[in-house]
Amino acid sequence: MTYVIGVDIGTGSARAGLFDETGRMYATAQAPIKIKHPQAEWAEQSSTDIWQSVCFSVRECVKQSGVAADQIKGISFSATCSLVLLDKDNKPLSLSEGDDLWNIVVWMDHRATAEAEEITSGGSPVLENLGGRMSPEMQIPKLMWLKRNRPDIWSDLAYAGDLADFLTYKSSGSLARSVCTLGCKWTYNPDTESWNKEFLKSVALEDLLEKAQLPEQASPIGTALGALTQNAAAELGLTKNCQVGVGLIDAHSGALGTLGLFSEDQPERRMALIAGTSNCHIALSTARNEVPGIWGPYFGAVAPGIWANEGGQSLTGALLDHVIALFSGGKEFSGDEHAALTEALLERMKSTPDVAGRIHVKPDLLGNRSPFADAEMRGEIVGLTLEDPKETYLKVYWAAAASIAYGTKLIIDRMNEHGYAIDTLHLSGGHKKSELLVGLYSDATGCDVVISEAEEPVLLGAAIAALATQKGEEGVSGVISEIALSTTIRMPDAKLAAMHRHRYQTFLELYR
Repeated sequence: MTYVIGVDIGTGSARAGLFDETGRMYATAQAPIKIKHPQAEWAEQSSTDIWQSVCFSVRECVKQSGVAADQIKGISFSATCSLVLLDKDNKPLSLSEGDDLWNIVVWMDHRATAEAEEITSGGSPVLENLGGRMSPEMQIPKLMWLKRNRPDIWSDLAYAGDLADFLTYKSSGSLARSVCTLGCKWTYNPDTESWNKEFLKSVALEDLLEKAQLPEQASPIGTALGALTQNAAAELGLTKNCQVGVGLIDAHSGALGTLGLFSEDQPERRMALIAGTSNCHIALSTARNEVPGIWGPYFGAVAPGIWANEGGQSLTGALLDHVIALFSGGKEFSGDEHAALTEALLERMKSTPDVAGRIHVKPDLLGNRSPFADAEMRGEIVGLTLEDPKETYLKVYWAAAASIAYGTKLIIDRMNEHGYAIDTLHLSGGHKKSELLVGLYSDATGCDVVISEAEEPVLLGAAIAALATQKGEEGVSGVISEIALSTTIRMPDAKLAAMHRHRYQTFLELYR
């Protein structure tokens, strides 16, 4: 039996899972990671802190599994698309003062909004793989901001990388980069396997490849980067017989761990929905589909030989957290507020399916990632009246949850206008644990919602990337052919279709 470790670094924690070649997970463990918000819409983290949390999670996971460290043959990483900065001595380049070395610009950081707009207005061909607009959540505008506003850091910069690539570098010593990270966040073109150096020159980053130690070509998912270094093996509690596989962005890892298992079965009808703090919507196709306002198409970003398009909502789970924080009426719901609200709302929906009535929520508190690609857009709550605060709280929470589902439908509609025929969602992430959200995703979009028995699809995606290092030329497809996981399906409730159509039309009016 072949055992591997899949590691995922989210916004708030690092997690590790130990899997065998059939996709069975034996154990999982996690550790928190720190985040700092030095200004509104800025977010920073520490690669030192994250590496420590990764090491703790891996060691604890192996301990719980009962599998001997020398039996673990592979490891790979998925992570948020956050930007790691190091100096020539491989030490963190701190963005902020303090005891912790805050050397990561987090994915959600929007300090480079002006630079993103500048790139969009330039009309470069690189935008053809980005839905027509550059996002401040991508790495090129962040690096432009860094060069312009922090020349002290720029002069000392000797490495810049996506968090997943930093972790493979830290583990193996390899400077190779993933086609997933470079293709999705750095304007590398996986179709032609090349950089648009005229574009980099136009944004005064002509020295970026040398400055950041970027390769001329990216490495496909499933590529083995070499064994763990002696230091990494010791810190992770593994051995040097463990191969490091090319990593992925966390959402794409979730897509590989769910949708990737169905990539040969009418892929254009399916979309992976990775739903947690934010939502990512990834669809696969055998053809290149350019979709306005939707990132991609990215060739090979999820699995070799297939195209991916990616939509997203910057705040979803975080939106519901914010609603709870806003309302004093929430004080009546002690303990796990989300669970208590879900129970109360599900009971009310038995008699009043449209809980919110005239209350509607526009969920874009931190801009609209898809399909409008407008980082300056902001959220709204409309239809409020004077009533019991608890009643308003229930309605607003439900309306916010429904708005997340309607935002997903908006993305599906846009994709279906440009080459897709999506009628099935493969759901992973924290939202799959909420009966309220699962039902809204299905009923509001009219799609079947498929939930895999895999407890941790994002970790499974990273494990597939690790297992692929053991498969030679078969790679990812060879791994997928041996994984068989059962699923459950939540079908849309036809009785609620008219109500959701009506609310969806009002939702669209908020954007007009």
